[in-house]
Order: sequence, then C-alpha cells, then structure tokens
Amino acid sequence: MSSKNVWDNENLIKTLLENGVAVMPTDTIYGMVGKAQNESTVSRIYAIRNRNSEKPCIILIGDLSELDKFSINITESQKDILKEFWPGPVSIVLDCPDESLSYLHRGTKTLAFRMPRPEGLRSLLVKVGPLVAPSANMEKFPSSESISDAKGYFGDKVDLYVDGGVLGGKASKVIKLNTDGTINVLRV
Repeated sequence: MSSKNVWDNENLIKTLLENGVAVMPTDTIYGMVGKAQNESTVSRIYAIRNRNSEKPCIILIGDLSELDKFSINITESQKDILKEFWPGPVSIVLDCPDESLSYLHRGTKTLAFRMPRPEGLRSLLVKVGPLVAPSANMEKFPSSESISDAKGYFGDKVDLYVDGGVLGGKASKVIKLNTDGTINVLRV
C-alpha cells in the first residue's frame, strides 16, 4: 500500500456515515465495510457477498472504548491481554450475550473485533464508528487482491471502491479470549 493515507478520504467518510457500503484496504486485505451499528447495512453486506447467514463478521474498532457499544464487558486482565495484541492484525473473539446484537453475532453470542495498526485506519474508525469488515470476495471465493478483483465480484452493488493498490496480505489471525483469560487460536 502506498504511504498516502487512503482512509483520509472525504467520499469514504461520507459514504460510511450515510450507512453505505464500501470496499477498501484494511490493515490486512481488502474488506467490504459498513457501519456495524446499522442493521440494514450489515444485512446488505451479507446479501452482496452471499455470506453464510450464520457466520459473524469481524468488526474493526478504532479504540478499546468502542467495545462498550457492543455490550462487551471485559476484566482488567482481559484488557491487558487485548493490549498485547492490539493494535495489530489479530481479531479477538469476545463473549456478547446481548440479543439486540444478534444481527451481528448471528446466534453465536460472540463477536470478533480487531483494532488495526495503521493510525490512518484507526482515525477513520473513530470518525465513522466501528465497521463490519468481511473480506471483499464472494463466499468461498479467493480474497480480492486489488480493486479490479473486487469490482469483478461486486460491480455496482457497493457504493464506493477505495483503491489501495495490490494487497498481498492475508486474513487476520483469530483468537478467542475466554472470560478466565485463556486463549484459543481459531485461525492462524
């Protein structure tokens, strides 16, 4: 990715604040993003990607305090563990029993969060709020490495494409942080 902050983009900010859907580079790979706290935006992302309706999406956050928006209560020891991994390319699954968020947790009663390392991306998240960010591909197809790959999958079904060049990254590591402070690795 170029050194230019691709996330400091007026069109991107406007699109996301208006509950639109965008494809943009994340800290790992291209993601299809939209406001996590807007149920219709989340539903639209599932429909566009043809995503398995039982599979929750990873949520990008700009600050640890944003966990409060999702009824996530963490202990001090869990907070210390989170700070070991964040910011960075690790998505962490936390318990979320709040039924009003079932459109996000899909009955799993857990949500996966990631606080990205790039400061520009965290700044965007603070401006627009937490974003669901599944990879920019159709379910069971390879991740998009470029905007042209993403356009091949989605065409005009998304509101905005943000080009960050060719990304050869890989999906984030996923771990489950249990209430007792133990960790289970779910994806390397």
